[in-house]
Amino acid sequence: MKGLTVRWSLVGAREGVAAELASYVEGTSHARFTGLAGLRFKTWRMRPGEWFEGCYVFVSDEARVDFQNNFTAGAPDAPGSKIVGSSPILIEACEIVAVAEGWDGFEAGSRYE
Repeated sequence: MKGLTVRWSLVGAREGVAAELASYVEGTSHARFTGLAGLRFKTWRMRPGEWFEGCYVFVSDEARVDFQNNFTAGAPDAPGSKIVGSSPILIEACEIVAVAEGWDGFEAGSRYE
């Protein structure tokens, strides 16, 4: 499977940016990527004060390349960039080696607390 990582630095970001990013994912971004053609799944990760990241897994290299090219071209204007106040520090393709589903199953959600 073909993956992509997009990461923004939160070092020095204004106070409250982590909560704003979580609200954006919950209210807008989750719905945008749910059911997106060519995407198997997306995970949003964050270490407040350090970084915010989107991890994508695509059905094919072509789907990843198309998404990556479009995203990279508009990265400065991406919602994450506007919220954080800067462009991503990393846009990196990767190979997903394996995915395991645990005993308790997969739980999709727009926000976890």
